[in-house]
Amino acid sequence: MTLRIDIPDETFRSILAKAFGNTAFVTGFVITVLILAMAVVSYVWTPFDVTRLVIADKTQGPSLAHWFGTDHFGRDILSMIMVGARNSIAVALVAVGIGMGVGVPLGAFAAARGGLVDEALMRINDLVFAFPALLSAIMITAIFGPGAVNAIIAIGIFNIPVFARVTRAGALAIWPREFILAARAAGKSSTQISIEHVLPNIATLLMVQGTIQFALGILAEAGLSYLGLGAQPPMPSWGRMLFDAQTRMVVAPWMAIFPGMAIVVTVLGLNLLGDGIADILDPKSRRLR
Repeated sequence: MTLRIDIPDETFRSILAKAFGNTAFVTGFVITVLILAMAVVSYVWTPFDVTRLVIADKTQGPSLAHWFGTDHFGRDILSMIMVGARNSIAVALVAVGIGMGVGVPLGAFAAARGGLVDEALMRINDLVFAFPALLSAIMITAIFGPGAVNAIIAIGIFNIPVFARVTRAGALAIWPREFILAARAAGKSSTQISIEHVLPNIATLLMVQGTIQFALGILAEAGLSYLGLGAQPPMPSWGRMLFDAQTRMVVAPWMAIFPGMAIVVTVLGLNLLGDGIADILDPKSRRLR
């Protein structure tokens, strides 16, 4: 008996042609690559040292010396945005990894078992989902104190039920298919079927959701840092930069404009990238929000 697994008919070359013909994908890809490159470059070079305070240069406007101006401590804002990018990306990436690493197996297991097990897991899932990342961060901070690690834990916990729901929904649509019945007839266990047949067929769904959650993770990290629950000084953070700028909007508006633009452009790029991937690999899944 031959088992059939849904594999796209497009060759790698045709997928590339479709990808670079998709405006959303190309725009999102270019923005994402530029942000990632900026974060990587910041490990070896920044225009100025972000930990050096130069009070004589405080709140200077954009110039040839400081393209994005300086903050109230005389630090170069461009350099801080570059270093802040790697912090935001690292937090969001690890948080999404936690969400996928725990949520995907839970969702697949719930769909495979069904019945009371499925119901119990989903109700626990709903309970966790009721606590947003901000509330989780506040509770964790009250116990362990503020910091990037606690922000990662809070955002990661919030991502678990998201991926569990998406995985379960996608898996439930696959389980009734004929090739799954054939795999059962061949004597494969539910775990084998989930790993070998179900998850590969919802990989596109998870990839798109992962991109969207990555963007939301960056946004959540900025929000937590703005409230003082994320990365702590002297480590620059986009959210912390916005917090420092809120009382200086009149005298130094660039302190808020450029970090705000960095957040907006990054989130926009990742969302466009996710939409583009959805259109290319699974035209029926244009939006998963």
